[in-house]
Amino acid sequence: MYTYIAKRLLYAIPALFGVTILIFVIMRVLPGDPLGAYFGVEEIKRLTDAQKAEVLNDLGLDRPYIVQYGSWIGDILLRGSLGESFFRGDPIIRILASRAPISAEIGILSVLISWLIGLPVGIISAFRPQSKMDSTASMFTVLFLAIPGFWLGMLLVVGQITLFGYKSPITAVQIWQNPWINFQIIIGPAIVLGLGQAAYIARMARSSLFEVLRDDYVRTARAKGLGEKLVLVRHALPNALLPVITLSGVLLGFVLGGSVAIEQAFAAPGLGKALVAAAIDRDFNVVQNITLFYAVVFIVVNLFVDLLYGWLDPRIRLS
Repeated sequence: MYTYIAKRLLYAIPALFGVTILIFVIMRVLPGDPLGAYFGVEEIKRLTDAQKAEVLNDLGLDRPYIVQYGSWIGDILLRGSLGESFFRGDPIIRILASRAPISAEIGILSVLISWLIGLPVGIISAFRPQSKMDSTASMFTVLFLAIPGFWLGMLLVVGQITLFGYKSPITAVQIWQNPWINFQIIIGPAIVLGLGQAAYIARMARSSLFEVLRDDYVRTARAKGLGEKLVLVRHALPNALLPVITLSGVLLGFVLGGSVAIEQAFAAPGLGKALVAAAIDRDFNVVQNITLFYAVVFIVVNLFVDLLYGWLDPRIRLS
C-alpha cells in the first residue's frame, strides 16, 4: 500500500505542474488591467507612465513571465511561502486558514446530504422498478440534474429573505468560535450542492444495486431463506456501494468547482468567494495559490477514495 501511495503522489507532480502553468497563463491572457482594478477607472487615468511603471515594479508584474512564474514556484518549494495579496496585503496562508475550513465544511456536509437523500432513493427505486416510487425517484434525479446549482442557490437566498426576512451571516465564523452561526453559514450552500450530488448518487445506487440483485450469490442467499432486509444489508449493498463511493470522490471535485458559484450566491465567506473576488481584482497571487490548493485537495481526496475502495473490496490489490 505504501508503494501505491508513493506512486500516486509521484504521478501527481506532473498534474500539479500542469495546473500551475495553466492558471498562470490564463490569469495573464484574460482581458483586464491589474492597475485598473487596483486604482479604479478614473484614478488610473490620472497616473503618469512613470507612476504606473513604479507600481508594476513594486508588484513584480513588470518582469518577464518566466521570471514571475519561477519566483512563484520558488517561493512555494524553497521558502514554503505563498506570498501576499497584491492589493490587500493579506498573507495568502492567512486567507486559506480563515476560509478553507468553511469550504471544507460545506463540501463534507454536502456529501453527507447527498448520501442521506440519494442512497435511500436509489435503494427504493432498485427494489421497486417500474413502480410509482421508481417514477418519483426518476423525476427527482432528472429535476436536480437539470437545475443549475447557482440558480437554485439564488432562489433559496431570495426565498429566505422575502418569506422569512432572514439572511445568513456573511462574516467568517469558524465552528470552534460559534457553532450555531457557523452552521447558518454552511447549511445553505451544503443543501444546494448536496441536492445536485444526491441526484447522481441515486442514479448510480439504483443501477448498481439493480445489477447486484441479479447476481448468483444474491439468489443463493434468498434460496437459503434469508429475509430481503438481510440480503440487502449483508450481501447486496456492500458490493453495490463500491461504484457509489468512487462516484462520490469524483463528485467532490465538482463540489470544489461548484462551490465557487454557490458560495458567491450565498455570500458564504469560503475559498470560492475569495477566489471570485481575487479574479475580479486581478489579484494574481491569490487566484494562483487558491487554485493550486484546490488541485492538491482534489488529488488527496481521490487518493483517499482509491484507498477506501481497496479496503472495502479485498479483490483489489494496491501495490
